[in-house]
Amino acid sequence: MGRRQLLQISSSAAVLIAAPSSALAAKGPRGFQQVVDSQDNYQFLYPFGWQEVSVQGADVVFKDVVEPLESVSVTLTTTDKTDISEFGGVQEVTEAIARNVLTAPGQKVTFLKSSQRADAKGRNYYDMQWTADTGKYVRHSVAVVAVDNGIFYTLTTGANERRWNKMEERLYQIINSFSLIN
Repeated sequence: MGRRQLLQISSSAAVLIAAPSSALAAKGPRGFQQVVDSQDNYQFLYPFGWQEVSVQGADVVFKDVVEPLESVSVTLTTTDKTDISEFGGVQEVTEAIARNVLTAPGQKVTFLKSSQRADAKGRNYYDMQWTADTGKYVRHSVAVVAVDNGIFYTLTTGANERRWNKMEERLYQIINSFSLIN
């Protein structure tokens, strides 16, 4: 091994050792990239290769450039509530959100399931899954909602129904990765 190679290896090792663990973790698991928005207090993963696009009303949106129905978005809405459970139970809240907020009027919505989880600080997250039939295509969606510090957070992702079997695991990794930071 030459001197140049030895210097490159040792300098790379020094950078890795000196780097804080959060900087290394910011890359996310294989096949995913991480978004950390410390100003708005959330983080999540999205599939490598999706590109950020600007959509009015959303805090952030990433879309697959090939499959137009594959995307993830985060929206923030002010609220006087301090926890998602103040809106009601998980089934009641998630079904109302899926039917009345996250799908356009006139679409046939089939609500599939919902669940609740909490983080180490006791903040509740409601997860949901549904399909929306436009008459031309069916979009299979999953989402997570949470409330913290007067903000109602909604992360929504999905894919065309014909690609659901291929994308389901990735889309669940997205919603399961969503968390409030502070």
